[in-house]
Amino acid sequence: MLAALPVSNEFYAGWGTLALVNAGLAQGKGRSGLNWFLLSLFLGPVATFLLVAMFDRLPARR
Repeated sequence: MLAALPVSNEFYAGWGTLALVNAGLAQGKGRSGLNWFLLSLFLGPVATFLLVAMFDRLPARR
């Protein structure tokens, strides 16, 4: 049987902060901050990697 690992409040605070940082990164690249915030709540550091390494800035709209 697998035992549950104890998770402290700092873990949740850090994960939430990372989601906010990802939302800011996404907005800076012209993408939806809200969508990336929600995605980051589930994917965390994976979403950060995707934003930084895979997605370029969208072209400016006229």
